[in-house]
Amino acid sequence: MKYCSLIALLFLFSCGNKEDILLPKSDVTIVSDVVDHSPIYIFFRAKGKDTLAEVNRKNSIISTNWILNIDKRLPLRLVIPEVMKLQEKKRNEVAHKNELAENYYSYADSIGKNMGFLPFTKVYYTIGEPAGGYMIIRFKKRNDLVLVDGKEIQKKELVSYVYSITHVVQPRIFLVFDKNMSYEEYIQTKILVRKLDSFNNNVPEEFIY
Repeated sequence: MKYCSLIALLFLFSCGNKEDILLPKSDVTIVSDVVDHSPIYIFFRAKGKDTLAEVNRKNSIISTNWILNIDKRLPLRLVIPEVMKLQEKKRNEVAHKNELAENYYSYADSIGKNMGFLPFTKVYYTIGEPAGGYMIIRFKKRNDLVLVDGKEIQKKELVSYVYSITHVVQPRIFLVFDKNMSYEEYIQTKILVRKLDSFNNNVPEEFIY
């Protein structure tokens, strides 16, 4: 499905008012087309000095692929708890469960001029710190330096650095994200380091702290 048709999904009409979502942008396409999908929206809301995340999943069908359209301005501390609730609902479904249905984050592909989709079906999120005994990679808000078990590495060099390490046993990798990081920065970071998923035996775990 091309950009011009999908962009229409990012507008809702509620009580006569048009609402829109500002999507993250990236110059990389992971998945360019998703069929048989349901849109879910997480809106940015401002109430006084507070920022709120408002979820609209009225049109979601449990047996379809879910596309989460999330406003890029929202911080992870508001986004991920809502994502966890949605994941739990789909994972615990019995009557209409579809084992082939996936979950995707949407973003705007600025190079291909299409919508891009980042799969996250298998990701398990935790609010808090990870236990020790694993390779722990920490991402801070608006910081190009990443901590790998306490050592500072340039974010753009992270994947090559991890693959350059000789491991007797391939380690599990835990990704830890700053809870105040914007959703846009999170998506851009996830796309940049997506090759690290191969270290996690298809069950990636991420922590928001």
